[in-house]
Amino acid sequence: MKTLSLCFRIHQPMLLKIYRFFNMGIDHNYLDDARNRALMQRASAQCFLPMNKMLLDLINATDGKLRVSFYLSGLVVEQMRSYAPDALQSFRDLAATGCVEFVAGTYSASLAALADEDEFRLEAAKHAAMIKEEFGQTPTAFFNTALLYSDVIGETVADMGYHTMLAEGAKHLLGWKSPNYVYANPMNQKLRLMLRNYRLSDDIMFRFSDRRWSEWPLTAEKYIDWIDGDRGEVVNICTDYSVFGLWQKADSGIFDFFRAFVMQSIASDRIRFATVSDNAAAHQPIGVLYANNEVTWADEERDLSAWLGNELQNEAFGKLYAQREKVHSLGDHDMEHVWEFLQTADHFYWMATKWFADDGRQSGENPYPSSYEAFINYMNVLSDFINELSRRTVEKEKTRTEVTHV
Repeated sequence: MKTLSLCFRIHQPMLLKIYRFFNMGIDHNYLDDARNRALMQRASAQCFLPMNKMLLDLINATDGKLRVSFYLSGLVVEQMRSYAPDALQSFRDLAATGCVEFVAGTYSASLAALADEDEFRLEAAKHAAMIKEEFGQTPTAFFNTALLYSDVIGETVADMGYHTMLAEGAKHLLGWKSPNYVYANPMNQKLRLMLRNYRLSDDIMFRFSDRRWSEWPLTAEKYIDWIDGDRGEVVNICTDYSVFGLWQKADSGIFDFFRAFVMQSIASDRIRFATVSDNAAAHQPIGVLYANNEVTWADEERDLSAWLGNELQNEAFGKLYAQREKVHSLGDHDMEHVWEFLQTADHFYWMATKWFADDGRQSGENPYPSSYEAFINYMNVLSDFINELSRRTVEKEKTRTEVTHV
């Protein structure tokens, strides 16, 4: 019997105002609140609420045999609090079943692991605290942004106390090995690696409604046969939760497919569902897995090129993280909040130029007509943020000096 982990990522990007529509140096509210509200409420209505209700019904119908894991960024939880509290409550209801795990990650779905270890640790700690507050769980598994992983990143995650980390089962990482086993980090072998089966995951995420696909239509029976017949002990299906109802529309049959897949899997006794943490704990690693370079789940390359593949992206990324020390030294809540959403990896993703030669699988709500427009808008916001950061830093120092001389 195969043990299957379903892990869904939820990160709704926080869109910035187009720079033409905010007054630089005067208006420091950088978020496009109207559009963020509309996107969150659409996601709630078309994906979160109907899918969460289905999961809750299936958990009850199967006496808890369905088990699922989620990564929700801290920023998406903030947006739910503001714009879709009923959706957030539906996730709390899932947590209360004891069958749904919320895994840790970065609070703002950032690439902090590439920029600054201290910032990475800070983001992870804030995210874990959010999970405890909202869902009453202390996470033991880690889902880094876009499954970003390397030996060094894994060692840091293990040092933070996590037992399990998800990573992409990329061909250039595995070679002849199968993603369907538990592996260990070579620098800290206490960290268990659960690898995403990208072929089976992408069948749902990208190919499900593609009538040109030779395997269309995908049925529950066919999918169960593929999972059961794949070599290995564990299978990890990781997708964006927006697949259900947003990327794959309801009329594609995606909801009916998922319901049938769960019920038939359990009835057939060929597949057992487990959370990521439980699945990792139940199996011994068959060996270490070396990842000298960073691996992600993005595109055919499975590397960093979607975020840091051109000069625009690297310039923006470097300028942002050059502000880290000044931001934290200031200790200003408002500036800390802006710092968080400026770190979100989507901003750099939208600056990518590789899509002209790639297969067009750029995901999420891209508000920009070109990579250059994305870069210019971000840099205008970032420059305004830096100026305001400097102004507030000077004011704080002036106030400190005046108090000292009183």
